[in-house]
Amino acid sequence: MDHAAKIQGLATLLVRKRLLEASTAVSLIEQARTGKHNFISLLIEQKITTSKALQQLLSDEYGIAALDLDTVDVEQLDDEYRNESLIRKHHALPLYIERGMLIVAVDDPINITALEDFQFSFGKRTEPVLVEHDKLAKAIEKVLDSGFDDIDLGDVSDDELASMEVQDTERQEDDEVDSTDDAPIVVYINKLLMDAIRKGASDLHFEPYEKSYRVRFRIDGILHEIASPPITLSTRLAARLKVMANLDIAERRVPQDGRIKMRISRTKAIDFRVSTLPTLWGEKVVMRILDSSSAQLGIDMLGYESAQKELYLSALNQPQGMILVTGPTGSGKTVSLYTGLNILNTPERNIATAEDPVEINLAGINQVQINTRAGLDFASALRAFLRQDPDVVMVGEIRDLETAEIAIKAAQTGHLVLSTLHTNSSAETLTRLLNMGVPAYNIASSVSLIIAQRLARRLCSSCKTIDDIPPEGLLAEGFSQEQIDAGLTVYKAVGCDDCTGGYKGRVGIYEVMPMTDAVAKIIMENGNSLQIAQQTQKEGVANLRQSALVKVAQGVTSLAEAARVTSF
Repeated sequence: MDHAAKIQGLATLLVRKRLLEASTAVSLIEQARTGKHNFISLLIEQKITTSKALQQLLSDEYGIAALDLDTVDVEQLDDEYRNESLIRKHHALPLYIERGMLIVAVDDPINITALEDFQFSFGKRTEPVLVEHDKLAKAIEKVLDSGFDDIDLGDVSDDELASMEVQDTERQEDDEVDSTDDAPIVVYINKLLMDAIRKGASDLHFEPYEKSYRVRFRIDGILHEIASPPITLSTRLAARLKVMANLDIAERRVPQDGRIKMRISRTKAIDFRVSTLPTLWGEKVVMRILDSSSAQLGIDMLGYESAQKELYLSALNQPQGMILVTGPTGSGKTVSLYTGLNILNTPERNIATAEDPVEINLAGINQVQINTRAGLDFASALRAFLRQDPDVVMVGEIRDLETAEIAIKAAQTGHLVLSTLHTNSSAETLTRLLNMGVPAYNIASSVSLIIAQRLARRLCSSCKTIDDIPPEGLLAEGFSQEQIDAGLTVYKAVGCDDCTGGYKGRVGIYEVMPMTDAVAKIIMENGNSLQIAQQTQKEGVANLRQSALVKVAQGVTSLAEAARVTSF
């Protein structure tokens, strides 16, 4: 039975049980057929049913035993049956042998292919047990340890942590760095790095002060203090991090930048970007975790509303023009650009990027690392690109008039150009280009789409609760009376063991503004950003605040978080 037929059968059951409207079933089936959505996930995310209710319904309907996964210690499962590719492919988990049969946890009773694949792979007859979808997803991630093989930090000895391989670096000698004395430092730093990866941190901050030292992780955009090692270890901690990044440990007077590739298991290596900064009381070191998986998320995972996504895809499908992504540092601009590049990355296209720095390697794309000391800046890289027969060009950032003019010339001569600017809104991006000295007619004729964005923290689905805000308060925040009358529900953060302060993960908030004839006319008449913003509102373009309120109404984030990321 093929995947589409399975979805159809399950949808038919839910329609028959009056848990799903026929029209909604058709829509969900279409989304699931794209291969980017799981049908059961869609049911639960859109609150059509709950994991528990679906488990009970399917168990009764198909006569398959139900099991509470909380009663199974998944960390103790036999390694022999831990086949990551099969587990992820089928969203099913082999549990244990019973009566000579391999018991497999599934959330879809018609997942016959999964049972057949496990039976063929392990040479044992299989029998399914029905489990809740949410608990199965958590158990799978726990078993596979988010891609880190079977390493569990609690089970790793200090010797193993100390011997984790740092690739492509050379040990530098210094009077203060002694391999015997620094063994505890090596273990301590490796533990911190592993802990940061497991917590989903984006950055680590090692900060010395006069009488204290602190380590902070940035998780979902917010810094959290994690540890306070003795201030006496300040120099040794900085020295160890610089050794790992192949930096000059004897140089403490000027900033340095480097990279670390740390192999933490047989098949998994993590990249870090390292920056040191001399401060009053020692060297501050900041490490950014470079997550290559973020570049492979797919546009459906970034949080665009359907109309916004269509505008982005339409601009990407144009043979020429300029797409600008704008927002502050840490707002997800790079991920949006990489997502677009991945969509464009086909054998028929020649794609070149100029980045400072190149954070994530993308196969099939020619990436250039900017090196201003050697004379390789964005402008010179762009000039070289145009002599290399490109179809798509990505410029990490437009910082000056020279770069802007070359990028616009490329966009006007048959190339698709993607780039970023640091402005607060889409309308301000256009006036920023004007203020740089770019002629208005060049902006109007080359720019095809501007995306302003922010990242908001997602509410934890396990603990979020209804926020009791009176109607007048909701009106003051920007919701309409029609939304309130229709039963608008707003949620707030609580906090539990599964999240950080009531939030888990982040979602994009976007203002996607196409270049229309009316906007182009305002630019040609030297209009300001306020006039452009007023025109885009008339054209139905949701600004950042309005887009954030949509996410609040959907229960994705809280009103407090929406205010935090869009108050400027």
